[in-house]
Amino acid sequence: QVQLVESGGGLVQPGGSLRLSCAASRSIFEFYSMNWYRQAPGKQRELVAEITNGGTTKYAHSLEGRFTISGDNAKNTVYLQMNSLKPEDTAVYYCNAKPTSGLILTAGGYFEVWGQGTLVTVSS
Repeated sequence: QVQLVESGGGLVQPGGSLRLSCAASRSIFEFYSMNWYRQAPGKQRELVAEITNGGTTKYAHSLEGRFTISGDNAKNTVYLQMNSLKPEDTAVYYCNAKPTSGLILTAGGYFEVWGQGTLVTVSS
């Protein structure tokens, strides 16, 4: 089973930048997509960004232009570059992996993998 470990969270002032990392214990290319979600206090978890194993990216509409997702297959790591951060970006950010159909067959059923989360606080 794969493990995902996030890092890079912390306290940043409004307008600042952070880069989150998600290190996987096996090749990220084996998964259909690697994703970043976030959950703010009192709110539901929401999708921030997705990158597929074909390199296609997708973003939450409200975040497009400020956040960039990328992957390094050699390092089994996915990144989330966050610029022009706002207080409303404060949340726990989670890394997520969604399986290919091949992995689903191997596992005997659908599954997703989640990291433990990393806290991002945007405040002056």
